[in-house]
Amino acid sequence: MVQLESVILGIEYRRIAVVGAGDMGHGIAQVFAMGGLEVRLTDKFPEALTRARDRVGSSLERLVARGRLAQKDAESTLSRLSFVEDLGKAVDGVDLVVEAIPEDPELKKSIFKELDRITGSEVVFASNTSNIRISDLASATARAERFLGMHFFNPPVSMKLVEVIPGSRTSQEVLDSVVELCRKIGKSPVRVLRDSPGFIVNRINAADVLLFSLIIDKGLASPAEVDAYAKSQGLPMGPYELLDFVGVDIAYDSLKYFAKEVSPDYARFQKLKEMVEGGRVGKKSGAGFYEWRDGRAVIPESKPTSALSMMDLFAIEINEAVKLIEEGVSTPSDIDTAVMLGMNRPFGPVSVAKSFTSSELRSKLEELANRFDCKVFSPTKSITEGRLREAIEGRLVTIPAKQEEAGPKTVATAATAQQQLKPVSEVVVVERRGRGVAVVKLNRPPLNLLNADVLKGLEAAVANLSSDPDTRIVLITGEGKNFSAGADFGQFVASTQDFAEFSRRGQRIFRQITEMPKLTIAVMKGHVLGGGLELALSCDLRVASGDCSIGFPEVTRGLVPGWSGTQRLVRLVGTSRASQIILTGGRTGAKDALSAGLVHTVVENGDVDSFAVDYAAEIASKVAPVAVTLAKRLLNKAAEVPSDVGLEMEALAMGVLFGTEDLKEGIAAFMQKRNPQFKGK
Repeated sequence: MVQLESVILGIEYRRIAVVGAGDMGHGIAQVFAMGGLEVRLTDKFPEALTRARDRVGSSLERLVARGRLAQKDAESTLSRLSFVEDLGKAVDGVDLVVEAIPEDPELKKSIFKELDRITGSEVVFASNTSNIRISDLASATARAERFLGMHFFNPPVSMKLVEVIPGSRTSQEVLDSVVELCRKIGKSPVRVLRDSPGFIVNRINAADVLLFSLIIDKGLASPAEVDAYAKSQGLPMGPYELLDFVGVDIAYDSLKYFAKEVSPDYARFQKLKEMVEGGRVGKKSGAGFYEWRDGRAVIPESKPTSALSMMDLFAIEINEAVKLIEEGVSTPSDIDTAVMLGMNRPFGPVSVAKSFTSSELRSKLEELANRFDCKVFSPTKSITEGRLREAIEGRLVTIPAKQEEAGPKTVATAATAQQQLKPVSEVVVVERRGRGVAVVKLNRPPLNLLNADVLKGLEAAVANLSSDPDTRIVLITGEGKNFSAGADFGQFVASTQDFAEFSRRGQRIFRQITEMPKLTIAVMKGHVLGGGLELALSCDLRVASGDCSIGFPEVTRGLVPGWSGTQRLVRLVGTSRASQIILTGGRTGAKDALSAGLVHTVVENGDVDSFAVDYAAEIASKVAPVAVTLAKRLLNKAAEVPSDVGLEMEALAMGVLFGTEDLKEGIAAFMQKRNPQFKGK
């Protein structure tokens, strides 16, 4: 295992102290130690440290047994992790303290007050709180500029998400350094732009929990009936089974905090209170909504309820996501990322929202608010005013009514949050590379998956470059090591009609690439799969790296290539070869693709992107733009029209070219034995 760099953006992170050795604390300590850092785990209860030592050891053994960690790396991880009872010794000489004690604001403040007293002012403090405002916790210290939230998700070793949350005075340097630290230890950090209760994931989840509490309180369905419905919709675990698994007491404490900080409606629960007071808090107590035996819930056989629909959940979660956007807490794309990573969802609420109108959501939310007499479910301002699309596309300029007082180093006001919203065009970047060459880059690394935003970006790039007289050749590539691994299955599609239209839209855009009046070259590297391969097939030429993996895996997922792949591949390589590639779902290497005529050039060594730029520049210096445009049209129509029609089109093209300046230049250059200087006229 490579030792973690000690200096990140000017701040040294060599030694970490984790305070609290419970479910989260021991996992967080293990993550840091696996990342190459020296870690001291501390807890005031010796038995908690003993239990934590055993749990870390068992976790590492499982990782080794599953082939996810080498034995020597497991041993080195343990060598970097120490278990210290004395708080002062645990934090002596550390660079970062991460607090992971129970979710009690006063308890957390008391420990931070003590930590502030016994550590140097240069030490960074981070809280693993899941709900509490960071600014409130930071107020217990004299280092608000070096205080932030680091919200890991359970279990920390396997869950990738870390929400990084600034307080009102957190310095940009500290915030950036912790984001980079998360990446260094293998996590996927999401920046929360403005300190707010519950941050992103738990703010959205709290509204769900409130709904499930009210369903039980009103007697609309039993837990087993709701969970049966959830599982019938493809969810691995129903909401009440999940509440038992996580801990009913944790949900109860969260709703109480939200009732105080967000809306008193969050306190409208009875069953949860009765369960917590009666000690029925779920798996850890042996009983909650269900009895638990041998680590599993005993769930009565029940029919799915009709008292709940997926539209109810979609509407509530979209509503909360829009609130976060309006308040400047997060960007639309980061909300989806956080929900997918933090809740193990295939798509996020913003992606789902794209399939609905403001009026549809407003109607459903008003109905829910009336049915449950709960203002939390009332449609937020943007949905009420018909501005849903502006919100989920990051085009709102709404500034929150309340803004915290901040010092000169504030990094997360509403205004700065709005400036950091990424426009859709950033997922497809256009760059100039010398005379006549433009590069269109898919900018969603590492896999550059294709979704609605990417298609929109491609469409805009094609439209702009098609009419650009300075562009003669267009390269299409992906950011990083991969071209594109295909369509993004994390996006939500509401119906069969929408799915079919999504297919048609991709077909139309890829057709536009095929027909654009420029020579196009796909730079195939890494994964070139599914929709990514269809994108490459829409180009005139294909340059591939020697190690790229090419294929259509759709049939292994219950689909077919839906963006013209079945039609294009047959015309390129014939029915027999196309059948092998598409019907088996297998993958082809660059050399086999070259022999089949699927690619034109293979780059065995070196940077395929650099090769493609040089290749394009060389072609651009030799070919006449108008001739290329007409030749492309003739080639594209060759398989679509009878031969006599194609020949007539060819003759007409010759007539058009006869009057061009480029023809005269081409002949003169040939006769004079020099390179032509074509102008596209």
